[in-house]
Amino acid sequence: MRPDLDVLADATRRSMLTLLALEQELCVCELEAALDAPQPAVSRHLALLRDTGWVEGRREGRRIFYRLRAALPGWAHQLVAAYVAGGVSAAEVKTARRRLHAFPGRPVRLARAAS
Repeated sequence: MRPDLDVLADATRRSMLTLLALEQELCVCELEAALDAPQPAVSRHLALLRDTGWVEGRREGRRIFYRLRAALPGWAHQLVAAYVAGGVSAAEVKTARRRLHAFPGRPVRLARAAS
């Protein structure tokens, strides 16, 4: 599946890809906290990113943890790297990561804890 560029016209989706690149994987509740956005909006953005080939999820219990799709082509990785390098405002990313790391409801990942 070739990732669709049209979905990247939205700043929230660009921020989500940036956070996923920096954090490796996040669930909906973590993205809600980081972006200070309501759950329905976060879920809609993630569904669109998933359906257009940018992200994939893995289920763990009742949560789905999203990450950049492993099979993204090189140009897509370069584009996300450009977002991380400054294509998404550094201040915005810093604020989002501060919110994320201060989020008291952050789930423990069983897959990571077992390794």
